[in-house]
Amino acid sequence: MTSETAQTEATATRTARVRTVVTRARCVLFDFDGPVFRLYAGHSAERVARDLVDWLEEQGMRGLLTDEERVHPDPMVVLHAVDRRRPRSDLVSELEERFAQQELTAVASARPTPYADPLIRTWSAVGARLAVTTNNSAQTAARYLEGRGLAECFAPNVYGRTRDLHHLKPDPHCLHRALDALGAAPSAALMIGDTPSDLHAARSAGVPFLGYARNERQEGALRGAGADDVVTSLETVLRILRGTL
Repeated sequence: MTSETAQTEATATRTARVRTVVTRARCVLFDFDGPVFRLYAGHSAERVARDLVDWLEEQGMRGLLTDEERVHPDPMVVLHAVDRRRPRSDLVSELEERFAQQELTAVASARPTPYADPLIRTWSAVGARLAVTTNNSAQTAARYLEGRGLAECFAPNVYGRTRDLHHLKPDPHCLHRALDALGAAPSAALMIGDTPSDLHAARSAGVPFLGYARNERQEGALRGAGADDVVTSLETVLRILRGTL
């Protein structure tokens, strides 16, 4: 067997596995930033993180963050750091609200993930029940869906970040909420996510998982975390639903 033949067979096997998990799903739980859109495509996440740090310093809370956390480009790192040191405090609530407002601002310049819109519409049209399970704020997801004309595909099943930050993925809390609302058994659902925390949340909830990776780094992280099924384009899933792959 040549290396080219082996590669072709491996690709066919991976596609068959993806076809199986996609066609079995009666409910689909979407992570949001990644599989549906890129929230910070035109609104720097690093700038949002800097805003949160500046606000903390204005409150006299500079000492809550390490030097590394103060310059970290991910605002979720800042939020988690404060929550670890002041859990369930008014400070965390105010910081989360500030973060949510920044997310809402970013929606205006967010970019849809290629093939996400037709995939969502097609999956909904063939009878699957859809939900959002995200670490973004629910308001952010709802505003984006409304703007893209996709809200009816999910309504009312949008489950996002609450001020109980210990419920963020990899905790399966938002997945359980979605499954309960949909009246779905975990085995009848499928989660689509782009991070190891999505994978771990799905496994904790007993939900099959399909990874989406827009680059080699993401694919490596997902497979390194144990994801068996990963696609690098949602076109693959869309073609499976349409019966052309």
